[in-house]
Amino acid sequence: MKDKLLKIKTLVFDIDGVFTDGLILATSDGDILRQFDSKDSFGVRMAAMNGLRPAVITGGNSPSILKRCQVIGVADEDVFLHSRDKLADFHKYIEAHGYSPDEVLYCGDDLPDIPVMMHCFGVAPADAVEEVKKAASYVSPFGGGRGFVRNTVEMVMKVQGKWNFDVATYQSLF
Repeated sequence: MKDKLLKIKTLVFDIDGVFTDGLILATSDGDILRQFDSKDSFGVRMAAMNGLRPAVITGGNSPSILKRCQVIGVADEDVFLHSRDKLADFHKYIEAHGYSPDEVLYCGDDLPDIPVMMHCFGVAPADAVEEVKKAASYVSPFGGGRGFVRNTVEMVMKVQGKWNFDVATYQSLF
């Protein structure tokens, strides 16, 4: 597994069930509220600060997702909302940036994530559906929205020797 993690250049995430515990609160105006773990979010900032490009491919389609992605360091062009074919969006993303599938780590928790996970290093949270766990290269001991993203980011960055916090870089980017 270490050899595969050394090749990773980009981290791609689903949102619901990955950054969140999968529970949603629908408001009367049709918006959906999600709760994000601050340590997961900071982990993505650490990745962005240290050369691992973050991206999001999600079936969700809410302005709050885009705003949250901006806050944690995901470039707007690397956020794919309302994705109905995650593998097609995955290919658009890697082709746009010149990545090969073995340079991508993808985090997903449910059936629409499996096609992408089969093309790269797939990671599942502990509470993912069984089919996703079987398709994953690694299953985290943490659940979605409960440290899963942080665990995954930290694992990759520590293997690559990039788990370093620099105040000046943090101030300039965030």
